[in-house]
Order: sequence, then C-alpha cells, then structure tokens
Amino acid sequence: MISTDVFKINKVKESRLKEVDFQNLPFGRIFSDHMFSMKFENGAWQTPEIKPFSKLSMSPATSVLHYGQSIFEGLKAYKGKDGNIRLFRPEVNASRFNKSAERMCMPSVPEDTFVEGIKQLVNLDQGWVPDGEGSSLYIRLFMFASDDFIGVRPSDTYEFIIFTGPVSSYYSEPVKVKLEKSFTRAAQGGVGYAKTAGNYAASLYPAKKAQEEGYHQLLWTDGVTHEYIEESGTMNVMFRIRDTLVTPASSSSILESVTRVSTVEIAKKWGYKVEERKVTVKEIQEALEKGTLEEAFGLGTAATVAHIASIHIEGTDYTLPGIEERTFANKVLNYFDDLKAGVITDEMNWIQMV
Repeated sequence: MISTDVFKINKVKESRLKEVDFQNLPFGRIFSDHMFSMKFENGAWQTPEIKPFSKLSMSPATSVLHYGQSIFEGLKAYKGKDGNIRLFRPEVNASRFNKSAERMCMPSVPEDTFVEGIKQLVNLDQGWVPDGEGSSLYIRLFMFASDDFIGVRPSDTYEFIIFTGPVSSYYSEPVKVKLEKSFTRAAQGGVGYAKTAGNYAASLYPAKKAQEEGYHQLLWTDGVTHEYIEESGTMNVMFRIRDTLVTPASSSSILESVTRVSTVEIAKKWGYKVEERKVTVKEIQEALEKGTLEEAFGLGTAATVAHIASIHIEGTDYTLPGIEERTFANKVLNYFDDLKAGVITDEMNWIQMV
C-alpha cells in the first residue's frame, strides 16, 4: 500500500455542484469536481494525487492510442437512509482489475491503494453522491499505457485514474435481446475475461446492428460453435428454469461480474438451487417453447439487475413472463438495494463505509 499520508490533495477553488440538476441525471455525462491520479514510472508507482477533474494531455505517439493497453473498472457509491455513504465489495473490483492488468502486461495496483483512493475521492466529493431512488455515484477507475513510443511492446509507463459522476438508473425498462450467432465478443484463450477497452470496441458494431433491428442488446454465444450462451450485452446473464437458477460458468471468454458472483452466493444462502455451467442455446430455446423459463436477467454494476423482456432466437421472438411474476430477480434486486441503502444487516460483510 502507498501510505495515505503522502496523498497530495489539490482542491477545486469553486465546486460545480450548483450546475447539476439532480432530478435529471443522464448516465455517464456529468462528472464530479475531483479525480485521483497516480503514475507508474521507473518500475514503481509514484505519489498519488487528488486534483480538480480536468482533461488529459498526451502525445500523438502515446502507446495506448495505438496498441490498446487500457483496462478499467466500474462500481458505485450509495447514500443510505442514514446519510452514510457505502461501497459494495470494492476489494473484489480491485482483484479483478489486477487480473485484467496481468493479462494486458500492465503493473498491478496495490489493493489497499485502489480502495483507499476511492474512499478519499468519494469523501472529498461526497456532496456529489445523490440520494434519489435508483441514483448513485458512479466510480470509474482506469489505467492506460503512457509511453511516447510506437514500437509494439508493453509500455514502461502507465497512469491510473479514478473519477466519479452522479447517475440515475441505467435501464429504465426491461430489455429485448437478440441471440448473436455470427459475431463474437470473445474467444477462449483471448482477453474476454479482462475488462479491457478493446473488448467493448469489438462489440459495438454487432450491438448497433441489433439496435437497428429493434433490440436493446445481444445475447452473446461462444466464438467456436455459437451453441453456448456466454453474456448478455455488457453483463453476465442468469436464467431461472422452473426452480433452478442457471448461469454460464466463468471462463477465459467471460468477464466475471461482481454482481453475478454476489448473486450466486446469496442465492445459495437463501436455499436456491444454482448451477454454474455451460448453458446451451438449445436448452434455453426449449425452455422458452415449453414455458419453463420463468426469468432471464442481466447482472452488472450499471443496472444491478436488468430484466430481459424477450429473447430473439433465429427468427422468433420469445416473450418472458411479466416483471411482477419474477420472484427471484425482484427479490435479489430489492436485497441489493436495501443492503446498499443500509436498511438491512450486512450479513455477508460486503459493504465498506466511506
């Protein structure tokens, strides 16, 4: 850990809070007053700094612009009913961030520094944490290669940055998804399990085509046979077939969601039957045809739980039961909301206070 005693803090002269309409918060367009920055040079992390949120300046030869050495994480800070601010399992995000860093030949960030950087930044900008229903402070952490060099090799220098912004709900309605059997999000042995920028760039074109056809997102299948379901858009996916919860097992082509891992843990504690395994397109299609697919939903930081209203598979739109009938997804969403608001006991020790 890099001692918090050496954190440099340079506060803004005047906050921009008065410019924000907290009743109308678009996702990802409003940013708080400050940002955290830490540079990796000469084989070591340098003194961290919290400073006013500002634009970056870089050379056209900056390595990340050419070879894509860039990773990121996202989590949220929540203002509870008691006015206190809570984080949901930031140490798990830190672990996943460093797993991504290893895959992309980047230096790891000490977990304590990762978490403490978040806490100090959020504490400084605590006035930016909204308290409206469904709203939160989104926290984006990222690292990029910063060498001014266009040779193909891992960079020698990097910059790690944290910035935040108030947001409302990511999805306001259940989503319609289309099963994708032509394009591939990630392949076994690739970087699908890493939260790296290039994965998202590769997904944009097929997602755009699906949106033009009237679907919100894609249901991704494996890159070899397209017979197995892997993710839903930018989220992990879970199905309830009769009384069993089924979700694709983690692999080198699936980014493991903190929300999904937590959902599996709490579901087992509640006594649900949970299967983490390969999930075939055929079994999901058969369950839809038989009416035994009770629920389908995405799991991720942005939306927590995103109900899937319908699934398009090879020319047919299958409609799922109404939201009010979905006992598990609604239960787990309410549980997470209450936990983050501080209205129920943190029996799993998942919450960290700011």
